[in-house]
Amino acid sequence: MTAIRIRHTTTYRFREPVQLSPHRLMLRPRESRELRLMSHILTITPDAVTKWAQDVFGNTVALINFPDTAPTLVIGSEADILLDAVDWPVFDIAASAISYPFRYSDEEWTDLGALTIAQYPDPGGQLQNWTRGFIRSNPTDTLSLLKDLNAGVAQHVRYQSREIEGTQSPQESLDRGWGSCRDFAVLFAESARKLGFGTRLVSGYLHDPSHQLLGSGDAGSTHAWAEVFLPGAGWVTFDPTNRSVGGRNLIPVAVARDISQCMPVSGSFFGPSDGFLSMGVTVSVTA
Repeated sequence: MTAIRIRHTTTYRFREPVQLSPHRLMLRPRESRELRLMSHILTITPDAVTKWAQDVFGNTVALINFPDTAPTLVIGSEADILLDAVDWPVFDIAASAISYPFRYSDEEWTDLGALTIAQYPDPGGQLQNWTRGFIRSNPTDTLSLLKDLNAGVAQHVRYQSREIEGTQSPQESLDRGWGSCRDFAVLFAESARKLGFGTRLVSGYLHDPSHQLLGSGDAGSTHAWAEVFLPGAGWVTFDPTNRSVGGRNLIPVAVARDISQCMPVSGSFFGPSDGFLSMGVTVSVTA
C-alpha cells in the first residue's frame, strides 16, 4: 500500500475584475477497493459558495458560485490517498466471456447502454477496419485481444503532450499518428466499443516515482485512460499511453461515457473579449 499526496492548482488571470460564471470541478479522487481517500481539501480564491453533488456516473462534483467579481481565480485541491493496486493483476473473467466474441447478459447489456456505442462517426469504416485487424482468430482470447488493442494504440500513435483544450477524434489520431493521453484513451475506448465492449473513459492522475512513464512531467501529472467491463472481472483498467493493464500507477477521479464529461475544471467568465490573460496548472503527485 502506497501513501500518496496530490496537489493540483489551477490559476486564471484576467486583465480586470470579471464576473465568474458557476464552475464545475472534478478533483476529488474516486474511492474504490484499491483506493482509500484519507482527506481532501478544496480551496477557492476569491471567496465562493461551494456545493457538492454526484453525477450520473457516481463521480463527486463540486459546484462553485462566485458572488463578486475578481481579477484572479485560483482553484487548489490537496488529497491524501492510500493506493493498493498490484503490479500484475489477475482478472477472474467469467467462463462465458473468456473467448471473444461473447454476449453480455440482458441485464448487463441494458445497464451498459451507451457505453457500448461508439461516440464518433466512422463513415468510411476506417476505425472499424483498423480495430478488427487485432482479431487474430474467431473465437479468440478476450483479454489478449484487449491487450493487443491497448498496445496497438501506442504502436500506431506517437505520444505528444498537448496543452490546448479539446480531444482529437479517433480518425484524427490515426491520420496524424500522434496524440496526448486523452487522445490515446479515446481511440482505445472507441475501438473497444466497435468490438462491442462496454467501455468508459477515466480522468485522474498518474503516479510516476520512476520518472519513466509517458504522460508525466515529473513524479506525477493529470492523466486519462479507459476501463472495459468484463463479466466476472468487472471494470478492467487499460492505459494505452503506457501499454499497461491494471491501476498500479493510476489514481481515478472521474469516469464517464465521453472524455468531455470528466474535465477537472470547467466554467467561463463575463467580461471584455480581451479580458483573459493566462491560465496556469501545477500538479504534484508524490509518495
